[in-house]
Amino acid sequence: MTDNEEVSRPNANYNLSKPDGKDARAEGELIFYYNRENRLKKAPQSVRDLYANAKPYRFSLIRPLIADKRRAILFFTILIMCAFIFLFSKMGYFDSSYSLEGNKIDITAAKHEGVTLIIMKKARKKDVTDAYSGAVGIAVSPAVIGDNEEMPVFFHRVFFTLEPSEEYRFVVPFNDPDLLMVLQTEKSTLKARIKSK
Repeated sequence: MTDNEEVSRPNANYNLSKPDGKDARAEGELIFYYNRENRLKKAPQSVRDLYANAKPYRFSLIRPLIADKRRAILFFTILIMCAFIFLFSKMGYFDSSYSLEGNKIDITAAKHEGVTLIIMKKARKKDVTDAYSGAVGIAVSPAVIGDNEEMPVFFHRVFFTLEPSEEYRFVVPFNDPDLLMVLQTEKSTLKARIKSK
């Protein structure tokens, strides 16, 4: 191919554009016009009402959450689950505290350098006026021991006073992750199993 030759297009035989000066109506071609008013006249009444009564947008927190059926079901499921969690926590199902003669006792344990620190928090229950005050004997031992080993027991004593809340801390010489603890007053006994962190 030389420079003087003209490169032919593969679609040169096709008429791709309307030539200047031709009238489309004279040749029988279709002419499309977009007329909104004519289109809305032929539309159903519900569509005409949408365009006639266009409301301004107002901000809402709830409307996007319940915009369609799936979102509404999810939203109400979350609300119901939150209500159940609130009720169960009020009924005490998620509470890990113990009760000892009108006192609410929370016990936690933490390991540190071969020993375990036990933190015991005592609070008087709200509806009880005469909660126990006095000496409380405490016995702590590991939960799991071997067959041939003697069960080591650590004894301690604390004194509950008439204060509405108190905190007691003491160290036991066990490095086990599970501990058994027994609290004993003159009238009652409380058994607890503690997992140290």
